[in-house]
Amino acid sequence: MTLRSEAADLLPDLVALRRDLHRVPEIGLHLPRTQERVLTALDGLPLELSLGKNLSSITGVLRGGKPGGTVLLRGDMDALPVTEASGEEFSSTHDGAMHACGHDLHTAGLVGAARLLAARRDELAGDVVFMFQPGEEGWDGAGHMIEEGVLTASGKHVDAAYGLHVSAASYAKGHFVARPGTLMAASGALEVRVLGDGGHGSSPHDARDPIPAACEMVTALQTMVTRTFDVFDPVVITVGQFHAGTRRNIIPDDAKFEATLRSFSPEVAARVGERAVQVCRGIAQAHGLDIEVAYEPEYPATVNDAAAYDFVADTIRDVFGEERFTEMADPITGSEDFSRVLERVPGAYLFLGACPTDPESAPDNHSPRARFDDSVLGDGAALLAELAVRRLGLLAG
Repeated sequence: MTLRSEAADLLPDLVALRRDLHRVPEIGLHLPRTQERVLTALDGLPLELSLGKNLSSITGVLRGGKPGGTVLLRGDMDALPVTEASGEEFSSTHDGAMHACGHDLHTAGLVGAARLLAARRDELAGDVVFMFQPGEEGWDGAGHMIEEGVLTASGKHVDAAYGLHVSAASYAKGHFVARPGTLMAASGALEVRVLGDGGHGSSPHDARDPIPAACEMVTALQTMVTRTFDVFDPVVITVGQFHAGTRRNIIPDDAKFEATLRSFSPEVAARVGERAVQVCRGIAQAHGLDIEVAYEPEYPATVNDAAAYDFVADTIRDVFGEERFTEMADPITGSEDFSRVLERVPGAYLFLGACPTDPESAPDNHSPRARFDDSVLGDGAALLAELAVRRLGLLAG
């Protein structure tokens, strides 16, 4: 039997696992119930398992029957602080938490790959590391797992790494999408607090009003993008939070806002935060106000190794057919902490359409109404397993 046909046989179990995980989403680095459920799903497999010290991670090592290299496969496990409105009968039972980004599918798919590869253990020319990771959604779980040794869990450094992300919209169900080079953006967080002196709204000249200055900063940051950075090396800045005041006729003491900054090259990622801070400081000074401003780099850009991308694309076309794969024209502005792994290991990341309806109109990842068709789990698991088997074969020569 082929890995794809074996994965089809596993599909009912993988769907059941995915839906169990969906009902009990957990956020951040500590996912005790998720970790317990995954360990139960892995029980009986010939894996060397280790748990994270400072996070609820699981690392599994499958020793192949023949000597060779090491391939890492990754699935993230955490949910989002979103109240579910999908209408699924297996919707979240945890208020304010939802698997709105499909990480429940990623986890179930990686369990499927582990089962497929364990059944072929004797044929593997090397080892496979399974990276079950918490804290992708802004917690840098990949960075924590790297610090705790996931890249050397087999006793030697990983030679190649692969990951897969499902999409609730944009791509047709079962369709694989990727590109060589930069796939996803680098991200950073800008936090600003403008400090003035409050007063009566009827007498702004007797106060130091922080709101107009903060508003000016928001618009100036957009002008900064177009006047500082090359349009062919783009930057995206979005202010997602803005808080000030308690009543319409009261000038507050301060105004706060937070922004996300996205970029695609290391050069721009290194400059954009510093420049944003300068803009905000300059405007505060011009208004005679004080300011607290900080920029924190988050994830680097997710960059697919060119040779690894070609290998993934060729594998998909061979296993699933030409019609199931498309090369993306442009990167996307979302960010991903699997970039930490790809900074250190040649590998590739790709997307799998899991939209149950029209991908052009369906709610996308992170929406409270996002829905994912879990019938794609078999093919996702089969692809991860195929990549491991084939790459180990190439490494063995």
